[in-house]
Amino acid sequence: CSRPQKVCLCPFLPIHPLKVSTGLYIIQHPAEVMLRTVPLLAACLPPDKCKILVGRRFSEDRYPELATVCRNPNTLILYPGAEATNLEEVAVMSSSPSVMIIIDGTWSQAKDIFYKNSLFRLPKQVQLKTNISSQYVIRTQPTNTCLSTLECAAVALTIMEKNKSIQETILRPLQALCSFQLQHGAQIHHSKEHLLKNGLYDKPMPKNKRKLRRMELLVNNVKI
Repeated sequence: CSRPQKVCLCPFLPIHPLKVSTGLYIIQHPAEVMLRTVPLLAACLPPDKCKILVGRRFSEDRYPELATVCRNPNTLILYPGAEATNLEEVAVMSSSPSVMIIIDGTWSQAKDIFYKNSLFRLPKQVQLKTNISSQYVIRTQPTNTCLSTLECAAVALTIMEKNKSIQETILRPLQALCSFQLQHGAQIHHSKEHLLKNGLYDKPMPKNKRKLRRMELLVNNVKI
């Protein structure tokens, strides 16, 4: 896990990499590199099943392998929206091994990467239909059901591989990470949605009208 011995997470990783047919391409915003959750995901999977590319812009000239992957009809990109199909529906129809692209970043960073890289609009767009709450409790999420990249990957692989134990195995090191952090002074972070609805949001309200509108939608249970 590359962490100090005192907070080593290796005992919580699988003894052998999980056997999966689905490959992952994690497109990681540079600002997310130090948050250390994607390496935990990679440590659970075979090296050839989890490739990490760091950057903001991905052209076909600079990333020919990625371009080939994006043009493969069996490639999916996990990005919610009106044009996205629920992953469960795709998994039922899929009979051959797939590749899934997941963008690792805040919502604004992920949106920037998705819309400013034409390659990422070539694969079939899918989304997760789940009501589970994030277990990444040491980081503030926009809503109660927003998941970290590791959690998205765990749920997606469980669906694609039709194996519920995958989710439990991948989430184990994340749970241990949060436990260590809480023991060393970290605080549980409720989602921004929870804080707003319960009058606990103690930061100045944004002056930007667009950001203020997004916060109003969170309070009123409008999907954003």
